[in-house]
Amino acid sequence: MKEVRVFAPATVANVAVGFDILGFAIDRPGDEIVARLNPSFTGIRITDITGTADKILPRETEKNTAGVAAQRLLEHLGRGGDTGIELEIHKRMPFGSGLGSSAASAAGAAVAVNELLGAPLTREALLYFTVLGEEVADGSFHADNVAPCLVGGITLIRSNESLDVHHLPVPAGLHIAVVHPEIEILTRDARAVLSNQVPLATAIRQMGGLASFITALYTNDISLLGRSLRDHMVEPQRKQLITGFDDVQAAALERGALGCSISGAGPSMFAVCDSGYLAQAAGQGMQAAFQRHGIDSQLYVSPINQRGVEVISVTE
Repeated sequence: MKEVRVFAPATVANVAVGFDILGFAIDRPGDEIVARLNPSFTGIRITDITGTADKILPRETEKNTAGVAAQRLLEHLGRGGDTGIELEIHKRMPFGSGLGSSAASAAGAAVAVNELLGAPLTREALLYFTVLGEEVADGSFHADNVAPCLVGGITLIRSNESLDVHHLPVPAGLHIAVVHPEIEILTRDARAVLSNQVPLATAIRQMGGLASFITALYTNDISLLGRSLRDHMVEPQRKQLITGFDDVQAAALERGALGCSISGAGPSMFAVCDSGYLAQAAGQGMQAAFQRHGIDSQLYVSPINQRGVEVISVTE
């Protein structure tokens, strides 16, 4: 039976200044998804899920992010009644980490199924189906994780409703340190602490930061990039959920990071640096700060991943 195996990378959403509209991919961690043709049934079936430890993920297609993305794609291609596809989901990243775990499964499944059927759609055309899958996990239709996971790089979502997504330039040498503390925060809970009202002065500062961040990317102005990475809107509300947040952020900045904030809904924190050496140093400083609060953590250092979901193998 024909089989496609893909790797879907973790992502950092919000990027301090772009709540629900900015995101970028990193090299690791990530999920592996396997899609395999099976003529004994029609539709999508999830046959194996690994790497979940004590967490139980649903195997029912309509309750699983990968399953929904794959099923909606299959239906869109008019193959829901004549094609059977098995999915295997091999989780390689922690749950509730703020690293886009559910988005990786959805994006990986969409790419794997598309490749299995001869790649009739572009990566951009697959975005809608990946967002439908992601929506199962947190109840919100947004692409700040699935877009960079799918296509790589730094993405700007002008509109989540219409999925008007754009690639932004990546300055040479930019590296990311991501530290995942052994704390779990669900996206739904992280959204629950946010106020629906933002003071005008705060909104102005946040818009200024977003505009200057994008300008810095286009002009390769690293100094401006660093001055832009300050979250005045969401971080002050969410940092209470992360033990030791202020100390961890200070440690990253003291070791040369351009900026440091919450990855997605948290608890992972990311630091943007202008070299791999500084990213490693900042990440180790962040880990040490968490440890002083009695919290173990994992460190991931990489450049921004500009490939997105990668096809590992195709077996006929």
